[in-house]
Amino acid sequence: MATKQQDIRTLSEKHARLETLINHVNYETLYAEHRRQDRHKAVGVDRVTKEEYEKNLEENLKDLVKRMKSFSYRPQPVRRVEIPKANGKTRPLGIPSYEDKLVQGVMADILNDVYEPRFLDCSYGFRPGRKAHDAIKAVNDLIMFRKVNYILDCDIKGFFDNVDHEWLMKFLENDIADKNFLRYIVRFLKAGIMVGNRYEDSSVGTPQGGLISPVLANVYLHYVLDLWFEKCIKPQLKGEAYLVRYADDFIIMCQYENEAHAIFEALKERLAQFGLETADDKTKIIPFGRNSTTKDTFDFLGFTHVNSKTRKGKYTVGHKVSKKKKKQFIANLKKWVKENRNMEFMTFMSKLNRKLIGTNNYYSVSGSISEVKGLYNHAFWVVYKWMNRRSQRKSFNIDKFSIVWNALIRRPYIHVNIWNAGGVVYN
Repeated sequence: MATKQQDIRTLSEKHARLETLINHVNYETLYAEHRRQDRHKAVGVDRVTKEEYEKNLEENLKDLVKRMKSFSYRPQPVRRVEIPKANGKTRPLGIPSYEDKLVQGVMADILNDVYEPRFLDCSYGFRPGRKAHDAIKAVNDLIMFRKVNYILDCDIKGFFDNVDHEWLMKFLENDIADKNFLRYIVRFLKAGIMVGNRYEDSSVGTPQGGLISPVLANVYLHYVLDLWFEKCIKPQLKGEAYLVRYADDFIIMCQYENEAHAIFEALKERLAQFGLETADDKTKIIPFGRNSTTKDTFDFLGFTHVNSKTRKGKYTVGHKVSKKKKKQFIANLKKWVKENRNMEFMTFMSKLNRKLIGTNNYYSVSGSISEVKGLYNHAFWVVYKWMNRRSQRKSFNIDKFSIVWNALIRRPYIHVNIWNAGGVVYN
């Protein structure tokens, strides 16, 4: 399996266009994808679970391969569910059927192997071996060590819902010559969406939730944004400029203000050519960096980034948990505690500990530990209050609860060192 992946990457490095990719969607790769599937994931419109599918796994996979070879296999519509957002709105999520998850998973792996040698270093989201913390460190280092004085903080309005299928296929055809492989990508794009019992057309967009959607999104923005910025914009500038992108979330850092404004105007025109537009209410140009005298901040990947100073008075970039994410943490915590407070106490505390560890592991980067401690402190008081509501007589006094909390809940600590001179260090 690993050898085949390496073969694709090696071929991608040597050849402009790749052929016979569909041959890699076979019994062995589909079986491996089945093994990777989470049995607790939500089901698609077929309502088939991993357990049900593996009752006759060998027969099911052989039949799937047969249907793919004869092109009688057609993906089913994705089941749409709405996921709550911090601002009270919802985000649509498309859940594929089980067989579609298997095929998408294998095809996504193939696409990753094709494009990893082609993607630029400025993109970080949904790429093997790259995480959000790497993108944050890149932003930190560029502001600290390059001539960055202005930030163009951008937001693409409804990106996943507005991906143009024709342009996406043109981009893919530029790198892939296997028409059968591309044929199945078109089928996934056109499979449609089920909202309750109502079918909706999917002539545009790529549903969030599909295993193949992240890499398709990266391909789209690789051509629309990354290459354009690197090949067309940067050569025209007098000053320095840098792009850091994580999926559809990106910022551009500039040396000169007039060039930041010029890039923004060019960006709007560029996106419009491919069916996209910026959310102007969420897009801004701010002075930022060691030469800035303002208190402007910008949000990126769940953090608010600020101009700050070290204890010795030297300039540094500060990173705080964004207000939006704090609000989301508080709301989600209250809801979870309220719904689970009658759970057996040790089980409750064990699950809470895992949730808080997840928060610590993401948000405890260099300089933000006090912010995370504040979230932990809030969690302490929320749990203390709800635990004492389980009966009319108080279950804990504050001293007793503090002892139990300290014994069962791991204390927050700096998990990610982005100020390290080398790469990101996880403690």
